[in-house]
Amino acid sequence: MNYRDGQQAHDILKRLNDIRQADPPTHGGRILSYVYDPGIEGLDNLIAQATTALLPVNGLDPTTFSSVAVLEREVVNFSKAITHAPSDAVGSITSGGTESCLLAVKSARDAWRKKYPHASGSPLVVAPSTVHPAFHKACEYFDLSLHLIEIDPASGTVSPERFLTEVDALLDQGLPPVLAILSAPNYPLGVIDEIDALAPALKQRGVWVHVDACVGGFILPFWPAPLPQWDFLVEGVCSISMDLHKYGYAPKGASVLLYRDRDSYHEQFFACVSWPGYPVINPTVLGSRSATALASAWAVINYLGISGYESAVARIHHASSRLIDILDSVEGITILGNPVGPLLALTADSSAPEPVDPFRLVDELKEHHFLAQAKPGRGQTPRSAHLTLTPVTADLVEELGQAIKMAARSIAPLGPAQPRIELLQEVARDGLPQDQAEVMATLESLPPEVARPALIQLLGSVLNP
Repeated sequence: MNYRDGQQAHDILKRLNDIRQADPPTHGGRILSYVYDPGIEGLDNLIAQATTALLPVNGLDPTTFSSVAVLEREVVNFSKAITHAPSDAVGSITSGGTESCLLAVKSARDAWRKKYPHASGSPLVVAPSTVHPAFHKACEYFDLSLHLIEIDPASGTVSPERFLTEVDALLDQGLPPVLAILSAPNYPLGVIDEIDALAPALKQRGVWVHVDACVGGFILPFWPAPLPQWDFLVEGVCSISMDLHKYGYAPKGASVLLYRDRDSYHEQFFACVSWPGYPVINPTVLGSRSATALASAWAVINYLGISGYESAVARIHHASSRLIDILDSVEGITILGNPVGPLLALTADSSAPEPVDPFRLVDELKEHHFLAQAKPGRGQTPRSAHLTLTPVTADLVEELGQAIKMAARSIAPLGPAQPRIELLQEVARDGLPQDQAEVMATLESLPPEVARPALIQLLGSVLNP
């Protein structure tokens, strides 16, 4: 490509549109992960205009750009209202769920250091094995040790008794955890951890509890069926992360991180006066940052209001209930755990005459124009096919159900996809194949210390062939 001379705007946009043609459609409900299409008329146009309005603004300094402070405060206040936060709760808008998770861990770590100034070694973070990889990343970045507790696949979570037994054992060893992380719901199985039972007990033990509601934060408050308590109504919940760019329907990337009190919130800040430039104070990881996602999230919240979110969630609830009914009649497939909300994990029914391999199911669903997500098994949790349901799923739930039925019938005789180690070299050389069941089976078979560099090489070759 020649970069010496500039190009005409129409040529640039034409090429951009041509490049986008290779992407799957982000509207219409056929991508069952990564995107969250509410199917609400006028929303895309509103987002585009809100984005344009804040395009030149630098979110680094809300004392200069006061619009940033106003919009952030109003989005945080809405988030507080739907999570039953106390009046003195505070929070921040971040660039996404990962940054919210990083900051929650950083805040808890810094508070822990003040509480245990003479502690040595690598402090511990405790969580069920389904905790999001963002917390693995946080522990790696901040030099913490992640103590994972294996879930029960039948329930999709850890029993309070087992969780507290492991925490008590750590306390007996003189290893007070920095924090415990619980999910509402967890991503792999769509199950809400036992927050209502665990958070008060962990508070008694002096352990900070963070609720990862990056998926559920803007859907569980409006769910039309009874749910276990998971938010600030539960004593002991110290912080909550919730993504605006998921079921808040804002564009990527925007998330909210809430704290029960201001002292905890201040732990996430970075301030520097040890240089000859201007005083630097950052509430988040980023310094200079776009205000466009914040403006879009603010606009969406004001456009939908409580009633708009209730309507969107009612459609998801309908789609989820109907799809579960259909799946009950599909031989060879079963649903993992006891999911609550919009996430389903389909796995092979080992009691069936011909169990359906979820990796093959994901490949076969592409023939029916649906993109599910393959999830390798780890520990006691078997491999599965992931489905993220959105409001537009309600419009094609019957088609999706029939597609799963036909796909399952077609692939059941093939048995489970098997690992083939030499496949990784082929992928590194030739790129990912259209059908990826063998690739996922191979990655699943590798120990983590081998799978991690293999994945790094794989993505690196996609970005830089």
